[in-house]
Amino acid sequence: MTKLSLSLPSECILRRASAQDSRSIWKLVLGAKLDPTQLRWQQFWVIDCDGHLVACGQLRNFDGAQELGSLVVAPKWRDRGLGSFLVQHLITQATEPLYLECLGKGRAQFFSRFGFVPVSWQELPRSLKFKFGVSFLGRKVLRIPVEILGFREWGVGSRE
Repeated sequence: MTKLSLSLPSECILRRASAQDSRSIWKLVLGAKLDPTQLRWQQFWVIDCDGHLVACGQLRNFDGAQELGSLVVAPKWRDRGLGSFLVQHLITQATEPLYLECLGKGRAQFFSRFGFVPVSWQELPRSLKFKFGVSFLGRKVLRIPVEILGFREWGVGSRE
């Protein structure tokens, strides 16, 4: 993994989400048109800038794996490194092999900077095969440009 030297703007803090953040997390995720299922504030880390929640991401737990998901930065706060900072932090918090799904090559390239690589169906742990199965089917049948990636440093991910 390429170690990126990132820091937050002085007015921002990274913290675990609290129950009071639930509504703001929902607004960010729905505003970004991401999958709103499995949003559990207890799994989220957030970036708070000047008292406003401006970025979030979660680690979803599965049997023998984790999924980095719901990564969103508010439009007015983009291009300041907040998403990269949050991804790096979530990687350090992972305790199981880490996976994610994203739409489009551009997003896949973003995550490749951190050591994520394409994963084949066969490589997925059983606990993620059903969840990501719809994505693989959509890619094959409907040509939806969804990418399934695994974090290479956990020993996952080879070319399909």
